Amino acid sequence: MDGVLLGTGGMMPMPFRALTSLVVRREGWNYLFDAGEGAQIGLKASRTGIKNLKLIAITHLHADHCLGIPGILMLRAQIDEPGPLTIVGPPGISNFVKMTRETLGYYLNYAINFIEWTPDSKEIAYQDEGIKLIWKALDHTVFCLGYRLEEHIRPGKFSVEKAKSLNIPMGPFWGELQKGKTIHLPDGTEILPEMVLGQPRKGRHVSYIVDTRACDAIPALCQDCDFTFIESMFAQELQEEARQKGHLTTMEAAKLTLMANVKNTILVHFSPRYRNIDLQKLLVEAQSVNPAVQIGMTKKYYEIELPED
Repeated sequence: MDGVLLGTGGMMPMPFRALTSLVVRREGWNYLFDAGEGAQIGLKASRTGIKNLKLIAITHLHADHCLGIPGILMLRAQIDEPGPLTIVGPPGISNFVKMTRETLGYYLNYAINFIEWTPDSKEIAYQDEGIKLIWKALDHTVFCLGYRLEEHIRPGKFSVEKAKSLNIPMGPFWGELQKGKTIHLPDGTEILPEMVLGQPRKGRHVSYIVDTRACDAIPALCQDCDFTFIESMFAQELQEEARQKGHLTTMEAAKLTLMANVKNTILVHFSPRYRNIDLQKLLVEAQSVNPAVQIGMTKKYYEIELPED
């Protein structure tokens, strides 16, 4: 699993900084978080692939987070049989996509499944054979969601010694047991996975937090994550402006992820007032609170390693 940023900017795309968007890649599938103006350019530039795009998760209906959806949908429609796509997001996301398609009249050759937040939504927004996606409401000037992507619990470590002691021949049977499946030997003996596997193991966890004031949902989404990609819109000296506009300062982001025991904190969604040369100042501020903070880099692949057993 890895993550690649398509941009790190906030508010508007700039010649020197694309808008914040993250692709998490796992087992041949891509999960995209936010799609602001020009997001399809970032997808092509990063070479992450468009056919294997399985899900788009949108935080909120501000232009810098959703206006790139039509471009992505049209780009994907150029592929033969791309397969279905799921779009997860706030109230109104399905209407936004349907209205833009109706107005622009663009062609689609695949189905779109919408999962839209409602007041009685459960904690898990979406899940498939590999991951589950958790959402929580944040505190912005409009309704905004934060996300946490979790791999499912992995089967325990396979014991070669136990397999041999049970006379299980090396080969496909071992593979099936490692996947957590029950097998039957040629003599009819039933072997359960727990007979050769250790304790279940944690998968990898990634969270994506943008456009919000400090709130209780942030540490809940970030707790013990391997990576958190979190907004850092303003320097600490602009704390009051950040609060009024519904954003975090660099030091607030660093403190929140430190409290949540995040292994790697990646700062994103910088105000266009900050040139790239200015980001070092934001990094120094953040690292004064939390040394495990990095400035997000566009097109950089962040390897998300499996936890140690």
